[in-house]
Amino acid sequence: MNFEEEISLLIKSRYPLVLVDTIDESYVLNQLNGVARDQSLAFYTWSFTKGLRIGNNENSFYKSGDPAAMLRLAGDLVKEPHSALFAFSDLDRFLGDAAAARLFKDLLNHIKGTPTTVALLGAEVKLPPDIAPLAARISGGYPDEKQIMAELNRVVGDFKRTSARLDVDMPPEALRRVIKTLKGLSLQQVRNALNLCLLNDNCFDAGDISVVEKFKKEAFDRDGILEYFGAEQSAAIAGFGSLKRWVGDRKHSFFTDGPLPPPKGLLLLGVQGCGKSLAAKVIAGELGIPLYRLDLNRLYSKYIGETEENLRKALATVERLAPVCLWIDEIEKIFASSSGEIDGGVSKRVLGTMLTWMQERKDRSFIAATSNDINGLPPELLRKGRFDEIFFADLPEAPAREGILKIHLEKRGLDPALFEVPALAQGCAGFSGAEIEQAVISALYSAAGSNEKISARHVLEQLRLTRPLSVIKAEAVDFLRNWAKERNILPV
Repeated sequence: MNFEEEISLLIKSRYPLVLVDTIDESYVLNQLNGVARDQSLAFYTWSFTKGLRIGNNENSFYKSGDPAAMLRLAGDLVKEPHSALFAFSDLDRFLGDAAAARLFKDLLNHIKGTPTTVALLGAEVKLPPDIAPLAARISGGYPDEKQIMAELNRVVGDFKRTSARLDVDMPPEALRRVIKTLKGLSLQQVRNALNLCLLNDNCFDAGDISVVEKFKKEAFDRDGILEYFGAEQSAAIAGFGSLKRWVGDRKHSFFTDGPLPPPKGLLLLGVQGCGKSLAAKVIAGELGIPLYRLDLNRLYSKYIGETEENLRKALATVERLAPVCLWIDEIEKIFASSSGEIDGGVSKRVLGTMLTWMQERKDRSFIAATSNDINGLPPELLRKGRFDEIFFADLPEAPAREGILKIHLEKRGLDPALFEVPALAQGCAGFSGAEIEQAVISALYSAAGSNEKISARHVLEQLRLTRPLSVIKAEAVDFLRNWAKERNILPV
């Protein structure tokens, strides 16, 4: 359901007040104008600087810039026998004044149960406690894929008319990825990202995917709670055959409406360093959707109520970005004290909010959660319905270790054929993927320090010098592996 459909439904449901979280006010005003026209509603707009106006009319009502005066005037307008849609920009900032707050409540009480609706526009609109229960909250100003495609065509067309040269070589698959990456940005941000691509080299091709991804990463990193990450393809991870097949079997259902419901997500348990985080990136790459990580360090706040608000905003953003893959790394840290005895009930409320959202969400978002500590997870999270499946990432067997060695050698410009990979794989039994990678890196340093060309000998030497986690923390690793085996958790 897009923004116009959502707010139309709220108006028809006789909501007196709708909060529209947006950073693109002009775009939302145009959308609201269209909704009012479709429903035969009079359309009024107000801002502190421009006063109360009818639609896009530049002339405002006399002395209507003052919030209290405007609300008195709006109260008189709704007494007339016609329905209306009011769009007030930043009015919430003036509701600390007793007169404005009283007049606003009088207006809302008068239009209850009528086709007239007030829409409050702004970024992170906040209301007094006695007004908030009257409101529905939605996000606006974020074009869907069809609108993004139309804007892309317009920007490219304008650039061709004004520039001496523009080379366009965008394959269909790359274009789809660009459109999906741009989703969740405001229309102005979409224009900025596209203009950055075109002005960079007078070319629009598959190489611009990285430009768009970097733009979006910077935009969302500023917001704080969600962090954008690049996805990976299945060749980036060795092993994980069961997981790859599971995702492949459900990929088609994720994007189509049919008898099979789209997959909701999975939980990856396992030994530290065995590729769970990389698997989350591969899942996003296999599904062909953007990947965002929920930053737990920024989620929690020392101020009362702010942690829950941070989570609510993050989940609302995920719904706006859908289809998207939400990566929750070390999910047990969210619920570290879910009994609520230590933190005044914050983690208990966070758990409730998270579980409800996971169960009831209807958007096409996929959760890829990882965990190293099964004891830190509440039982409510593990039952069917929260996740479609639970997988266990164990220490890699010999074939997987060979694949890991080849990936990390090739990643550093080395030819695996020149290394005794099967012998090296035998020499790193009990090693995690992360430990194998570090052995390759250490071998590069060792060879450079000796002014030698790196060989299998250098890698094997570093493997012998390394004490893997399976030895250092043998009891904890064995407990986790036995727990998974006893409960028949699916291996990756």
